[in-house]
Amino acid sequence: MKFTYFQSVQGTQLAVAGGEHWYGAGSDPLEVHLQGGADLCEMGRRAIERGERVTLPTSLLPMIIHPPKIVCVGLNYADHVSEGGRTRPEYPAFFLRLRTGLLGHGEAMRIPRVSEQLDFEGELAAVIGKRGRYIDKADALSHVAGYTIFNDGSVRDYQRRTQQWTLGKNFDATGPLGPCFVTADELPPGGKGLRIRTLLDDQVVQEASTSDMIFDVATVIAAISEAMTLEPGDVIATGTPSGVGAWRKPPLWMRAGSECKVEIERIGTLRSPIAAEHLPS
Repeated sequence: MKFTYFQSVQGTQLAVAGGEHWYGAGSDPLEVHLQGGADLCEMGRRAIERGERVTLPTSLLPMIIHPPKIVCVGLNYADHVSEGGRTRPEYPAFFLRLRTGLLGHGEAMRIPRVSEQLDFEGELAAVIGKRGRYIDKADALSHVAGYTIFNDGSVRDYQRRTQQWTLGKNFDATGPLGPCFVTADELPPGGKGLRIRTLLDDQVVQEASTSDMIFDVATVIAAISEAMTLEPGDVIATGTPSGVGAWRKPPLWMRAGSECKVEIERIGTLRSPIAAEHLPS
């Protein structure tokens, strides 16, 4: 099943895809259903049977509005590790993002007024559907409800100011998540073998397969759960391929008026116009 979430004149709406149409599936965000233990496939089938068609706007809400946690994996594609002159890691590099930076499909990523170095990072994101701690790798994928797309917009000069990446990875309006969520049964186990591409103004700047990850989804989940309890609605961003703007010569930063798109096979295309940040006076 494929779901999306948006704002309409009636309020927030969750919708499910059925053939060429979208059907209303209530107003609660997806994470509320996950936290309540809902069978998403059954819920989607019932919504399609009710037949309440909806028309999607051009801009959507983040696929998960209030994730309990957003855990990201850095340096998880070998070519990306190499382009930055680093050594292939023996253990995943984890960092956290905050929900205050999340955006929906079609909403503008904002270049902060304190920097010009806003970079793109197209990523596959796994969404947790079942609570767990000390999860065995062999059982890890049973904790995944499905997958969506993330653009880990990074303000590079701030990221490089300290050894910790937190600040540069958490500017407001830099983390698009969407446009839809696809249940795990619709995709290969662990989301492996899917083509992932990032395009800036329709020019391909990143292209790889999710099979190229150094640490696959199951490995990542098992490692995270050694430290913290994973909860329904948690988002795990699994890392980006090579081609990021920071390591190009000259660097390629996103500029106001441009458009960045992240495509993942069988999930969709996450579209983000780029704009300058405007703060209230």
